[in-house]
Amino acid sequence: MEKLNINKDWLSLFQGQNPAIIAGPCSAETPEQVMRIAKSLPKEVKVYRAGIWKPRTRPGGFEGVGAIGLKWLQQVKAETGMLIATEVATAEHVRLCLEHDIDILWIGARTAVNPFAIQEIADALRGTDKVVLLKNPVNPDLSLWMGGVERLAEAGITKLGVIHRGFSTYEKTKYRNIPEWQIPIDLKLHLPNIPIFCDPSHITGNRDKILGVSQQALDLNYEGLMIETHCDPDNAWSDAAQQVTPEQLSDIISKLRVRNVTDETEEFLQQIQAHRIQIDDMDSKLLDLLRKRMLISDAIGKLKRDKNVAVFQQDRWTKILEKMQEEGKHIGFTEEFITAIYTAIHQESIYRQDKIINKE
Repeated sequence: MEKLNINKDWLSLFQGQNPAIIAGPCSAETPEQVMRIAKSLPKEVKVYRAGIWKPRTRPGGFEGVGAIGLKWLQQVKAETGMLIATEVATAEHVRLCLEHDIDILWIGARTAVNPFAIQEIADALRGTDKVVLLKNPVNPDLSLWMGGVERLAEAGITKLGVIHRGFSTYEKTKYRNIPEWQIPIDLKLHLPNIPIFCDPSHITGNRDKILGVSQQALDLNYEGLMIETHCDPDNAWSDAAQQVTPEQLSDIISKLRVRNVTDETEEFLQQIQAHRIQIDDMDSKLLDLLRKRMLISDAIGKLKRDKNVAVFQQDRWTKILEKMQEEGKHIGFTEEFITAIYTAIHQESIYRQDKIINKE
């Protein structure tokens, strides 16, 4: 892939803050609410966010105050000096934001799944020098996320970043949107220069978990955080459970620990190299164990073929998964981790057995 022209210098907007913090309400509700929150935020916050247009999963919910809210954000900028940010989903949203001199525009997860929508927004932004942040698509699709970045870059937008807000799943987990940390890690592998922010509010859906997820993001060298903040979160017009008060935000910021990228001391380098050699050895052994397991699965596939038995056996799969989740819990693994591993193993087994059964 051709190297994208991404300029990280826009992070200077945060005046050296590490991590960079973007905070404010999920939704702008009234001019008084917008200003009250802005003036209550910790002094560390340099960028104020508020949703003006709110795409909802189902009709009937609060879908934002609309363009009038942009004037409220302008007033925040005039009175506090903070930069202002909001979400755009259409070319018309972009036009209005440019007219009102919004500093940072982000593209939401529902919009990110639609290449036509991203292209429309990219075309509307062509020739501007605004900072543009792209949230991950709602579904865990790295190529789709990268494709959105590429469309924006090809439109001449160089002040680019991404926001990791987690991925939707039909499975019940402790998160509102599962992090799938490997996907943003892989994005960074392909686009090492792009700044990445974490949105722990949308990942967790629960204000009590925001600190933990924020720290995980910093441990993975994320550049910033976007945290939804409201003076009266329990009575917010949208996403009440995941918003924190300005006081809670201040407490979260104070507890965050930024890690060193590395440690160049000889002791550290020797110890980490020893651990990595152990991991490499274990990874090779894991692959060999998986190879042996698949050979047994192949033998089962041949037996099923000879006896004309269906590949997928629901009861057997349910028992395996439940057994391993229980065993995993006793040795400190999360249910999500065990489910992901054994689902992948089961899918590979099904694939191999199906090839055996349908072999001509």
